[in-house]
Amino acid sequence: MKLELLYFEDCPSWQAALDNLKSALSALGQPDGVRLVRVETDEQAQAARFPGSPTIRADGNDLFPVPHEDYALGCRVYMTPEGMRGWPTEAMLRAALEDRLG
Repeated sequence: MKLELLYFEDCPSWQAALDNLKSALSALGQPDGVRLVRVETDEQAQAARFPGSPTIRADGNDLFPVPHEDYALGCRVYMTPEGMRGWPTEAMLRAALEDRLG
């Protein structure tokens, strides 16, 4: 499975998302092969269909798809058991990855 974390440098949440993703992969016994993709301009965001930072994709598909039409640099929020946060929890990531792994 090809994993990517798309982010922009000024996003305060992408590192927490990366840490949770690595923990979820470890818990599943999967290698930590996350490719970081830095999005630097609105043009790159449009081309990458980037709904906000952080976005985590497995084999090119968003692990937490959202309807989106405007793609630009910006922060993304996730509905977690603790409320809205700037990153998915480790448990959310583990469940999404388990679905992908079958």
